[in-house]
Amino acid sequence: MKTNVTKTNLAVIVFGIIGFFASPSAKGEGGLVGLFVEPALTYELGSTSINYPAPFSNSTGSAQGFGLGARLGIHLAEIFFVGLDARYSMPTFKDSSVAYEAKSVSTNWGPVVGAQMPIVGLRVWGSYILGSELNPEKSGTFDIKFQSGTGYRVGAGMRVTLVSLNLEYQQIRYGQAGLEQIGPFSSDSTFSNVNLESKTWIASVSFPLEL
Repeated sequence: MKTNVTKTNLAVIVFGIIGFFASPSAKGEGGLVGLFVEPALTYELGSTSINYPAPFSNSTGSAQGFGLGARLGIHLAEIFFVGLDARYSMPTFKDSSVAYEAKSVSTNWGPVVGAQMPIVGLRVWGSYILGSELNPEKSGTFDIKFQSGTGYRVGAGMRVTLVSLNLEYQQIRYGQAGLEQIGPFSSDSTFSNVNLESKTWIASVSFPLEL
């Protein structure tokens, strides 16, 4: 419960900051503060590890594929920016434990802060991931979903006019696993002692737009 309250409060704070600086009184006559939106096309290449309780052995795997991203927030004098960053991807998930290989859907979101050089175009940023889910499709007779993921993402990019070329490193730890099917039996069990850790490199092309 404490974790959910903290996540909610942080999201409210970020939205409050965006709303305050987006107001006409905050912009002032100089126009130093403004809104921005930044859609992105992504490709991720990650390694995974799953810690199972005894007597099961741990496993390793991978997740790679294309996705989409979007940021919405405010910028100050085109140098500093803060906002919310959301990602949606469709990586192929592989795991060594039960020869698992299937398409999956991955989502995550959280606040982002960063800085950029208006003339040179160099950009750096960091995100705290408040929520994430990785949901592979069924593989054979086994179907599992990983939930309650939190972590971080750091990145750098080079902006040229309206296009930014970016490289990011992302690490997420999923605190729960939902077992949806095992063998011929359906299930709705959730386990808090099955944890997946994902370490991912993400290459992307994004389009920063000032509103």
